[in-house]
Amino acid sequence: MRGALGGPRVLLRRLREVMAEPVSAQERLDKTVVLIAANMVAEVCSVYVLRVDGTLELYATEGLKREAVHLTVLRVDEGLVGLVASEATPINLSDAQTHPAFAYRPETGEEIYHAFLGVPILRAGNTLGVLVVQNRARRTYSEEEEEALQTTAMVLAEMIASGELSALAKPGAEPAVRPIVHRKGVALNDGIALGHVVLHEPRITITNFIADDVQKELKRLEAAVATLRSDLDTMLERGDVAEVGEHRDVLEAYRMFAYDRGWLHKLTEAVMTGITAEAAVERVQSDTRARMLRQTDPYLRERLHDLDDLANRLLRQLLGYDHAPAREQLPDNAILVARMMGPAALLDYDRKKLRGLVLEEGGPTSHVAIVARALGIAAVGEIENATGIVEPGDAIIVDGISGEAHIRPSPDMEAAYIERVRLRARRQLQYLALRDRPSVTRDGEAITLMINAGLLVDLPHIAETGAAGIGLFRTELQFMVAAQFPRASEQFALYRAILDTAGARPVTFRTLDIGGDKVLPYMRNVEEENPALGWRAIRLGLDRPGLLRSQLRALLRAAAGRELKVMFPMIAAVQEFDAAKQLVERELTHLRRHGHKLPDRVEVGTMVEVPALLFQLDELLKRVDFLSVGSNDMLQFLYAADRGNARVSERFDPLSAPALRAFSMIARKASEHGKPVTLCGELASKPIGALALIALGYRVLSLAPSAVGPVKAMILDLDAREAAKLIAPLVESPAGSVAIREKLEAFAATRGLAL
Repeated sequence: MRGALGGPRVLLRRLREVMAEPVSAQERLDKTVVLIAANMVAEVCSVYVLRVDGTLELYATEGLKREAVHLTVLRVDEGLVGLVASEATPINLSDAQTHPAFAYRPETGEEIYHAFLGVPILRAGNTLGVLVVQNRARRTYSEEEEEALQTTAMVLAEMIASGELSALAKPGAEPAVRPIVHRKGVALNDGIALGHVVLHEPRITITNFIADDVQKELKRLEAAVATLRSDLDTMLERGDVAEVGEHRDVLEAYRMFAYDRGWLHKLTEAVMTGITAEAAVERVQSDTRARMLRQTDPYLRERLHDLDDLANRLLRQLLGYDHAPAREQLPDNAILVARMMGPAALLDYDRKKLRGLVLEEGGPTSHVAIVARALGIAAVGEIENATGIVEPGDAIIVDGISGEAHIRPSPDMEAAYIERVRLRARRQLQYLALRDRPSVTRDGEAITLMINAGLLVDLPHIAETGAAGIGLFRTELQFMVAAQFPRASEQFALYRAILDTAGARPVTFRTLDIGGDKVLPYMRNVEEENPALGWRAIRLGLDRPGLLRSQLRALLRAAAGRELKVMFPMIAAVQEFDAAKQLVERELTHLRRHGHKLPDRVEVGTMVEVPALLFQLDELLKRVDFLSVGSNDMLQFLYAADRGNARVSERFDPLSAPALRAFSMIARKASEHGKPVTLCGELASKPIGALALIALGYRVLSLAPSAVGPVKAMILDLDAREAAKLIAPLVESPAGSVAIREKLEAFAATRGLAL
């Protein structure tokens, strides 16, 4: 391309000058289209901007009739311009009028032009508008011209994204750079949060688009790519996957893309048009994102995340940013938005300022969802392209009841949610009024309600909810928030503080349940094909007895003169429980020998979450003091459905006959052996789940703190014997023949039970 002004680099320099001029937005656009038309020897150059109502408005033109500006409006499925916008891909035609998508608009006067080149104006893969050049002569624009126009569109994207054009728009027809967006996902934690977006892994903002020295930019790009490749090679060689928090296959995919010649060729070509290395990375990734977002193949959509991560790593290399963003300066009312997170990453944030969580991935029983519940923040998952449709600081509403996210909500929507928050607050006051009422059903069955906890910030919930104690204290959370392995003295201080706060109320401590997606940042992560089924929880504790013994010693010392309840997670065979209990006896002997005061009573139990224990219950119940059912892992293993995988985590109903038969068997066997049993999984935190469990014979439930009020309200209106009569035949009916959930909902509706 050899235009009157000397090619794309000259054009970009001239555009930079125009962008810096103190002129109105319309004048800036008008000058821009004149420059582009002259540079490309085009008789027409037009800019169409996507509006919030989903249409494309002509904002500036050189060559078409000027009176058409702000008058011509196209649907996104109308004409060639609409096709460019909807497909997010360039269209290059020698005779536009013969194309089936061509739409004639008489007010523009474009019928005399044949050659057509239109490119999408993209930012982060989102279409903001369309840039078009046209000529009377029938000719196909060259690849260099198409490349140059796409590069120019990047500059226009930043102008649109700045909000400068909003002053030119009529109300309701503003540019769609920051449109109102509504997304439906799944609820991870009950609650409603209004706040502002904080990206867990912030996108790099490009401020310098136009290169002063192309050769220098090429060298910067080559050096950054070489460093990126070297870093990935090193991580793979030493097996260090902590930096990306994923597994070896992800790193291998990263390396494959990093060494892809086509990717590097596209980056180099973009730099050759006259933009900086970082602008080239942004442009290539935006183009790729726009294409892949329109793919229906889930595998290709999944690869988009890999490419996004790789591009961000390369941008950080180019600009010298750390891979991990700083989290100390979290704004008030922060809503965290992420593709996916582990529970430790969420715990890194200031919990006093964090109000909500939005994830692209992650189901209700994932560990990060459990931590969100422990922190009491509204959370939703499976929000498609969440990180691509928000900007840092955007207003956002998280509806953890319906599983929805409202991004940049309208004033009316915001007002409606503020009223909902007020209503919820009034409902919470009603639940608060029930705090001191005994949790007894209408027919006189006492149901003990306890809470799940894991941090010191959870402890006030005991008094706030009127709970009978802590049915599950997740000790691993202390280890996950620490920068290094907590010393025995630190563990002792925490456990004593918990027991002091609980007072006469019982606390059941679960020993370390780490591994799987609960990785300690200071411990080497072991790569496994199936981490949830691998080296975790009691398996790790028995193989590293020093780790488990130090925790048991701290617990026994903290409970001096009191009762202590300890349970072991992920027990799969009675021999594992025997080995773990021997460690308790060994530590008691050690403390006696050294003159330490001992607990008045030590009860040792186990979690029932591995299905193999269902066939060892008689042997197990002869050994344990109590059982605690972990419904989350039990359901995961029963159905071979990864609780962290959104595609399968919701595939099976926990209120189906096979699951309820398992829970019923545990309750019945515990009763036969005279041993107490608690259900401490998330199933008990939903009133309908609690209803089913009470009907099956469970009399102790451990819940998320926010669930105590709603579940108690249901219990006070429930006739437990009537519920038991209802559920017994349903559980024994052929699997799949009866919709048990629907039957329970109908039962609740006819008896006025609030679910």
